[in-house]
Amino acid sequence: MLFSKEYVGYLARETVKKLIATEMIETSDVAGVTEKVNAAMQDELGLEDRIHDEVRAILEQYSDEMRKSGASYQEMFKKVKNELVRKYKAVL
Repeated sequence: MLFSKEYVGYLARETVKKLIATEMIETSDVAGVTEKVNAAMQDELGLEDRIHDEVRAILEQYSDEMRKSGASYQEMFKKVKNELVRKYKAVL
């Protein structure tokens, strides 16, 4: 993940504060809303890490074939990652 968990927590707190201040949301449970926003942000920001893990697992299965054909790991990583991004309709 590009950001530390502490920074994402800070972003979540600030986001909720601004939403309340601009009256875009109304809540009596600020801590609960902040926790949910933090969880959603953590999940979204962790998507790229999960995609990278999946790409590595896929390329591991085809490592022998890639070695035999002389395929570049970096190029294959980019291609598989782009396919998974399209599959998950992710914005990275």
